Amino acid sequence: MARRIRATTVEDFLRAKGYEFSEFEGGDWEPGVRVAQAGRRMVTVYWDGPGEVEQRKVIEAELRDGGFHVVATQQDRGGRRRLEVSLP
Repeated sequence: MARRIRATTVEDFLRAKGYEFSEFEGGDWEPGVRVAQAGRRMVTVYWDGPGEVEQRKVIEAELRDGGFHVVATQQDRGGRRRLEVSLP
């Protein structure tokens, strides 16, 4: 069973890797990474901006190398693609 994880843990890891975080400005998200708490044992990571598929693959590999368990998913009905991150 996965252990508890906080969005700040994943955010700090990605900041240390040099990622810029997206911000909601002018009615849209600026390009960058977005991290959200999805429960006590899961965090979701999104990429906002161009090159979404490629960038998610890079982030996924870096998170795995950092010891996180990562599953690439997509929200229901053709929604956003995301990475579900947990601790093994």
